[in-house]
Amino acid sequence: MRGEYLVTVANNRVKFKLNIRRNLTILQGNSATGKTTLLELIDQFDQLGPDSGVSVVCDAPCHVLSGRNWKRDLKEISSSIVFIDEDSAFMRSHEFAHAARESDNYYVLVARESLPQLPYSVDEIYGLKNTNRATTKYPVYSRIYTSTYRIYGEQSFSGQRPELVIVEDSNSGYEFFSALCLKSGIPCVSAKGKSNIYSTILASNATSFLVIADGAAFGPEMEAVYALTRLKNIELFLPESFEWLVLSSGLFADTEMRKMLRHPADFIDSERFFSWESFFTDALIQKTKDTYLAYRKKELNREYLKERAASAIEATLPSLGFNAS
Repeated sequence: MRGEYLVTVANNRVKFKLNIRRNLTILQGNSATGKTTLLELIDQFDQLGPDSGVSVVCDAPCHVLSGRNWKRDLKEISSSIVFIDEDSAFMRSHEFAHAARESDNYYVLVARESLPQLPYSVDEIYGLKNTNRATTKYPVYSRIYTSTYRIYGEQSFSGQRPELVIVEDSNSGYEFFSALCLKSGIPCVSAKGKSNIYSTILASNATSFLVIADGAAFGPEMEAVYALTRLKNIELFLPESFEWLVLSSGLFADTEMRKMLRHPADFIDSERFFSWESFFTDALIQKTKDTYLAYRKKELNREYLKERAASAIEATLPSLGFNAS
């Protein structure tokens, strides 16, 4: 399954609109914002169709998964958008993560707490908001309109020089940013995994941080790390992945590449790639195969540290403070 989907769910009292861009979407937020109502309406339509008084409009089938027989039921669902409420404990299990990874569905998960077993994007964590209400002249006929908003909005950067740069892993991305930091005289460390970023910040005596991580799979860590930004001077640079940065650098400026970078959802098969991070890694490996820029995830090809490639990649970066005095 690939592509973006607009899901519209309505009855005579409420109307929801959701844009689903990836195979994993998280709905968070306080009680009474409409998350449970949304799933109830989808389930009613799934069971009774138009007789339910609910309309569900989407180019893909929509289903609610729940109960002790979820594994059996999931095997019968294909190329669909599957909604799961936070009351379903199985959603937090590795067994569900494995089943979802092996399927060709998209999933919308209602979860106030993080789901560390799933690689979801920081850009696909949403809340629900009431955007407007129909005329109140006749209140009994009023309809509430509900849409989504991103909980973690656009990133902004001060351009100030950080005291410490923390990179998520110790692979090629770390090697590139470590070299960039060395040139700028800024200490750079690897957290050796996204789940260690929080503790790496707490263990440091630095007063200002730049954290670089793969946004395509950083969603489970975001709440905890973002909370630290209220206590410490931390800027978060969360591109899709290092491989996405390389592909976006203009080193491979062909028409198909530009189309893919503009609309990645149209190219990413959710059954083959459980996260966009793995897709961009595969795309870069295939694009550079048998060339002088042949990419390896575990060890950075030295060509990426030479002037032409390094300058192209660096030019894609926002003002992160590497050149600040």
